[in-house]
Amino acid sequence: MTIPLTWPDLTARPRPRPDATIAYGPDAMQRIDLWRPAGTGPHRVVVMVHGGCWQTGIADRRLMDWVAADLRDHGIAVWNIDYRGADRDGGGYPGTFRDVAAAADRLRAEAAAHALDLTRIVAVGHSAGGHLALWLAARHRIAPGSPVHDAQPLEIGHVVSLGGLPDLEAVAASPDNGCGTAVIAQLVGDRPEPFADTSVPRLLPIGVAQTLVNGREDRIVPYRFATDYRDRAAAAGDRVMLRTVADTGHVELIAPGTPAWTLARDQIVAAFRRETP
Repeated sequence: MTIPLTWPDLTARPRPRPDATIAYGPDAMQRIDLWRPAGTGPHRVVVMVHGGCWQTGIADRRLMDWVAADLRDHGIAVWNIDYRGADRDGGGYPGTFRDVAAAADRLRAEAAAHALDLTRIVAVGHSAGGHLALWLAARHRIAPGSPVHDAQPLEIGHVVSLGGLPDLEAVAASPDNGCGTAVIAQLVGDRPEPFADTSVPRLLPIGVAQTLVNGREDRIVPYRFATDYRDRAAAAGDRVMLRTVADTGHVELIAPGTPAWTLARDQIVAAFRRETP
C-alpha cells in the first residue's frame, strides 16, 4: 500500500503566487485570491473553497495554492475564496456561510475586469470546503427568512467535491471523522433547526450535477461519507457520480502530481464541457 501524504509533504513545496487578491470585507480572512491564466480570455473559472474543518486556525485559502496554480497552468482561472471559520469572531452561523456566499457572489462584479467567463461556473471544494462548495450550489433551495437566504445567488453549473463532508448531521454523529464533532455545534449555532439551511442533504435535490472524488483510504473523511451522500442525493433526483481513488488518503486530493489530483482535474475539465458526471 502506498504511504499516504502528510500535510508537510504538500506545504513544504515551493509556494506559487496568485495574480491578484481582492477584499470583500474588512476582516483579514475576507479575501479572495485570483489565479488568472495567460492570454486575453475570457477564461473559464472555478470557485474554489478550502477545508480545514471549518476552522481558520487549521487552514486558510493558501492550502489550495498548489492546485490553483495547476489549474491556472491548464487554462482555468481560479477564484480561491477565504472566510471566517467557526473558531473566529464573526464566524460560525451565520458568519461563515455569509462570508462564503459574499465571496462567491463577488465574482459577478469582478468578472469583466479580469476577463472571466461566467457562462458555466464550476465549484470545487476540499474536505470541509467540499461541504461549502455544495452548499453554494444549493443556496437557491434555502427558504426565505433564513439569515443565509439570498434571492439571487451565484449560479453554479457543477460541483466537484474532493473528500467532502456534505452531511453535517452525519459528521456531528461520527467521532471517527478527522474534524471531530464539537466543531459542528460551533458552525451551525444553537437553534431549533440548525441543519435546515446548513447541511446539504436537507436541501436536496439541488438540481446541479455533482462529482465526488474520494480516497478509499482517507482517514480524515471516512469513505462512507461519500457513499452515503451519493445515495441520498441520487435518491432525491440529483445527478451524482462518485470517483474513488484506491490507496489514497486526504492530502493527495489537492497535491499536484498525484493520481488523485490528476483525476480531480480531469473531472473539473469535463464539468466545463457540460458532460454528465
